[in-house]
Amino acid sequence: MSNHIDNRITIVAPSGREALRLVRERLGADAIIVSNRVTAAGAEIVAMLETALDQQIALTPPTAVVPVAAATAVSAPVSPPVSAPVSVAVQPAPATIASIGNDSVISEIHSMRGMIEEQLAGLVWNDKQRRDPVRGHLLRTLLGAGFSASLAKAMLDHLPTGQNFATGMAWVKAELARNLPLMENEDAMMDNGGVYALMGPTGVGKTTTTAKLAARCVMRFGADKLALLTTDSYRIGAFEQLRIYGKILGVSVHAVKDAADLRLVLDDLRDKHMVLIDTVGKSQRDRSVSDQVAMLCGAGRPVKRLLLLNAASHGDTLNEVVHAYKDSAGGNQLAGCIFTKTDEATHPGALLDTVIRHRLPVHYVSCGQKVPENLMIAERSELVDSVFRSASRSALFVPGEADLGELPAALSNDTELAVAAATTERLRTQCQQLIRVLAHDAEELAVNAAALTNGKIGFEASSALWRDMADDSVGSQETSHKLLMQANTEIETACATYVLAISGKTELTASRSGDAYTLQSSVVLSDRDGMPLAAPHQLLSTARAADTAGALPTPAQRQLAWISKQDFGKPLVHLLDRMPASDTIQSWQADGLLWLTRARGTTSVKDGAGKTTLAKLTTQLTFSAPQEVVYKGKPAQQTLAEVAVNLPGDDTMHGAYLSNLRCVVSRIADPHNGKLLASWYLLSNVASSATASQLVAWTCWKQAADPYYKLLKQAIQQLDACTEPGDGHMQKRLLIAAQVSTTIWRLAHRQDGWAAAARALLAQLAGHRIRSGAITVASTAGLFEGFGKLIAVLDALALDVENAIDATPAPAAASSAAALQG
Repeated sequence: MSNHIDNRITIVAPSGREALRLVRERLGADAIIVSNRVTAAGAEIVAMLETALDQQIALTPPTAVVPVAAATAVSAPVSPPVSAPVSVAVQPAPATIASIGNDSVISEIHSMRGMIEEQLAGLVWNDKQRRDPVRGHLLRTLLGAGFSASLAKAMLDHLPTGQNFATGMAWVKAELARNLPLMENEDAMMDNGGVYALMGPTGVGKTTTTAKLAARCVMRFGADKLALLTTDSYRIGAFEQLRIYGKILGVSVHAVKDAADLRLVLDDLRDKHMVLIDTVGKSQRDRSVSDQVAMLCGAGRPVKRLLLLNAASHGDTLNEVVHAYKDSAGGNQLAGCIFTKTDEATHPGALLDTVIRHRLPVHYVSCGQKVPENLMIAERSELVDSVFRSASRSALFVPGEADLGELPAALSNDTELAVAAATTERLRTQCQQLIRVLAHDAEELAVNAAALTNGKIGFEASSALWRDMADDSVGSQETSHKLLMQANTEIETACATYVLAISGKTELTASRSGDAYTLQSSVVLSDRDGMPLAAPHQLLSTARAADTAGALPTPAQRQLAWISKQDFGKPLVHLLDRMPASDTIQSWQADGLLWLTRARGTTSVKDGAGKTTLAKLTTQLTFSAPQEVVYKGKPAQQTLAEVAVNLPGDDTMHGAYLSNLRCVVSRIADPHNGKLLASWYLLSNVASSATASQLVAWTCWKQAADPYYKLLKQAIQQLDACTEPGDGHMQKRLLIAAQVSTTIWRLAHRQDGWAAAARALLAQLAGHRIRSGAITVASTAGLFEGFGKLIAVLDALALDVENAIDATPAPAAASSAAALQG
């Protein structure tokens, strides 16, 4: 059914999809949606031709419109009728539409990218909330209890679907309890004794808490085993207050005024089982906090620092306090914390949020002035339950749903679900229209995307993997399978005879716990130009495990063993950083592994004449005619020589030698004066079908590709991919970050015109500028950021990239000259 109103038509159909189809039939693909709503009769859409809209722009300010082609791509079946119409609220100025051209499209998108990202993030969350409305209710409950939005959303991303509020709340409490760090054993703390300093801002309750903790110590091992110290010489009566507590408990109390005094007093108190230090209170913004920490760290005895956190403080204040009192640079981390004034807190969730994010163990909870009754050992379930029991009934400073205009708290019937669906669709339409206005000539984006797809750099596969990040149904195992298939596809076309492989490690810090981890990654390279093709596997381990050698294989050895077992259809050659141990080479020889490495001139070998070194052996070789190369960006000449050598075995081989190894010597000299610039000694067991010049080129390509791992670290940080080991979503993000980084690396090093245009596009989307000169890690990291924004824009615009691909000629293959990097 349709009605004409001036230049507009009104279509009413049983569903939104059917209404859009009728609009396209009547007006074509250039039709513009003026408004849409759900009525009792069905989905109603008012549309008009874009030419008619242009005539009206000159007369009246336009209301927001949506192109039919874009709307069709994201339309969903209309939900049950609701009373309120679904309208679009974006109102671009007429001059904006007229003034945006090809040259300013990206700059306009950059200026509004924050709004675009916020809209897109909102769409993802609202989609989840529409599918599982309990998630939204739980989010508001967590926010009302004082938790930060970032931690609450990160936790609820893993909420199993199909929960009701009761079971969902039980899951939330269990997750909080599981992630809450605590002092697990007070007996161990008391038995070990030592020196403890209680620190924190002014007024947090350090002196009272010191007295409470002292009372627990006295009851456990007696007053003669304990001493109290105070560094507070500023506050009137501070020492006197602690002295009174000490007199009641029968404990000696000492005042210290500086670092030297502290060392002397602690030395005199070495016979004490435990010493408690009540420090002077300092604001977290006081620069002398670091001086106080340094004084304790230089006390001559190990001082364990306990930070006191005021439960009545705002979450941002607590976060500042923890950051100020940490001393990660000095290596003296906080031993833990004590919650104080929990009886005064209105939103104690901020306390749990802070210690979970900073992985700060909670030792005790103080909830009043009584000594020692009001100091209790922290207990997980009790702490979590108390957070939700203590939520303020008059949350004046926490915005409620009425303040934010959010959806009703309980989405339990069809009408409310319809409202949620309509709101999600409205936000999606607004986002599309915003980008449509900013990118009036969207075909330019489609052409660039088509060039990237045609460029044979893995763009299409990386784009699909990127979209998988938002799909919770795709796990890390499925992602690993896709990466292995992608590696085989790339190798089939990009490698001639061999597959080259490099391995490296990336040092990471978990964003939630702050723990250190090492990521071992293998990357396969083309034997034609040395470009990274795929990163099919990664191994994450703790930093301590990564550095451990012994009976068990190291993570690096396990990673190398994994990639060695893969069947890529071509022989795999490992390009190594350094010369392996002789027993390792012997094992590899027995397993048939192929390898290439640089060696030192002092490496002991045996040739036909007897035992010698590589450097001495070089003097007896005949070198090839000079070849023109580039060394460290300047013209140079290279000469090559090759000889068969044997390496001495380990002690278990009783003087035997590892035979039939190739030694290739490369000399690089100044073409003007003949001065020797560098000498390389390469050892390998690769067959002679790979020439000496190929082995040298492979070594150069390995050095050129090593900075890939710096790009990978930047990519992981951008995605916040390292949260906690064992998180399947984290493992998936790490895998995707590695594979997308190979695509970005290949794009950064292509010399074609289409690649330069694509680099400029991605850089501008990320808010950066491409500078002439060498490719840097910072510039490639900017391209990685722009890659994600390009995918978001393409999806929001629903651009027809396939048609653009058909109309775009394939880019010419880039010529690659072997350039020695040194």
